[in-house]
Amino acid sequence: MTAFFTAKFVVRLGLGLANLVLAALFLAGIADAGEPYLDRDGRPVGGHDVVSYHTSDAPLPGLDSITAEYNGVTWYFATEDNRDLFVANPARYAPAYDGHCAYALANDRKVRSDPLAYRVVDGVLYMNFSASIQERWERDIPGYLEQSEANWPAHEGEPAASPRRWF
Repeated sequence: MTAFFTAKFVVRLGLGLANLVLAALFLAGIADAGEPYLDRDGRPVGGHDVVSYHTSDAPLPGLDSITAEYNGVTWYFATEDNRDLFVANPARYAPAYDGHCAYALANDRKVRSDPLAYRVVDGVLYMNFSASIQERWERDIPGYLEQSEANWPAHEGEPAASPRRWF
């Protein structure tokens, strides 16, 4: 009977350790988001405060004096409160697809975005290439999101393409 409990214990211990390893790998993948799209000045979302997309009627410009580091990039904020919210949960506020165009990803391309062509859907910030592309995307947000989610893993690590090639 002791051998039975010992074998059962070893199996449970092995399964527990395997689950722990899988959970750690999953969380590491979430924490290590890809490199965000940066503007010509090296700023994500054009230097706008990413928290303000969620809390204001329009995105607010970030200040050079209020910043935080996330994923190897400096993010800019309009207020210290917004910076603190971001630091507490950057994955909640950072844009989907590392700030690249959601419509382009739905069409199997990775293209830069315009920080003023955006929409927050179910608490997630999505950006698009331009206002006209944003209008197209808004015609079928659920359909485009389904396509972009499916396409993102294949494009996450590659550089953004020139939009002139396909828009």
